[in-house]
Amino acid sequence: MSDEKMRSSVEASRDTALPVLPTVNPEAQKPQPEAPSFHPAVYIATWITLSSSTIVFNKYILDTAKFHFPIFLTTWHLVFATVMTQILARFTTILDSRKKVPMTGKVYLRAIVPIGLFFSLSLICGNQAYLYLSVSFIQMLKATTPVAVLLATWGMGIAPVNLKVLGNVSFIVLGVVIASFGELQFVMVGFLFQVAGIVFEATRLVMVERILSSKEFKMDPLVSLYYYAPACAVMNTLVLIFTELPVLTMSDINRVGGLTLLANASVAFLLNVSVVFLIGKTSSLVLTLSGVLKDILLVLASMFLFRDPVTLLQAFGYSIALGGLVYYKLGGEKLKEALSAGSMKWAEFGQTRPALRKLMVFGAVVVSMFFILGSLGPRYAPDQTGKLYNGVQSGIGHVLGEKGA
Repeated sequence: MSDEKMRSSVEASRDTALPVLPTVNPEAQKPQPEAPSFHPAVYIATWITLSSSTIVFNKYILDTAKFHFPIFLTTWHLVFATVMTQILARFTTILDSRKKVPMTGKVYLRAIVPIGLFFSLSLICGNQAYLYLSVSFIQMLKATTPVAVLLATWGMGIAPVNLKVLGNVSFIVLGVVIASFGELQFVMVGFLFQVAGIVFEATRLVMVERILSSKEFKMDPLVSLYYYAPACAVMNTLVLIFTELPVLTMSDINRVGGLTLLANASVAFLLNVSVVFLIGKTSSLVLTLSGVLKDILLVLASMFLFRDPVTLLQAFGYSIALGGLVYYKLGGEKLKEALSAGSMKWAEFGQTRPALRKLMVFGAVVVSMFFILGSLGPRYAPDQTGKLYNGVQSGIGHVLGEKGA
């Protein structure tokens, strides 16, 4: 009886003028399935490829192709990025998050222009270093960037001095110092340019953290490029007018090739686009480990492409620096969790695909042997090592020539 009274009271309170909603609507649209997304490994591989390609490409143009105009190359990258971000902002939705940033003229002059200045200086000094140092040694020096950022935060009063953290990052510095002692092609001018680039980049990152850390100023890397690129392009152009432009000729540009410069700027811009997708599809842990993997692969590629000698002392020091870098960014607890999760995944992978796991182990052994022999070769057998490099590169060129024919 109580249930019937409750049902009758509910029916009495219902407005009979309103339509009764059916339990099932046969004409209702079914929810659309989510758009298929790539595996995170695709985004990681794309970012590593573009990041490594940008560095190798810059080294090729500035050093191998004898185009000794790093300020012009940096300015060209920024002009290209300015044009592309403007096009993306008008014809795509990838930069729609910029509309949430309350950007005014005062904020632009107070925040974006100073940060853009240090961004420009870091790019100029970084490209200058490619004229003097090997790609492998530059990557080893770049491992000290988190240390420079930490010291900058202390110097600007953003964070209090922490001796425990200083002890953690000391392993990075120790490893880079050891790697520097093992460098066979050490050039002080290039070393100072790279150190200056790291200092400028660290200052820029700290200024971004201090000025644009509030929620309304949160910007992804591509939106940041949308705002920074025009200011940096103007600054670089002013520097270019008084430095390289008076001696730069069209014959210098034609020697490299307009298509080569266009491809170089495109790869550099696509790198910024890939960072946005990588951050959105993965975690900070994956991003950190991917960066370490990219640095290792880049050192190996530098040894092969540019014949950059890497000694065993350098490899030892760089291993210490990378270990300290991972520990500093992740911390002890996260590192233990990552190692335990990785070991479980590796064991499961061995059970499901034992042949592939053996092949991967064999490949790692071959790469390690190549790294060790490549480290010993330039010092103990320079003539034979040169013949080996010449033979491999001529063979690749012969194969590519036959395919082109």
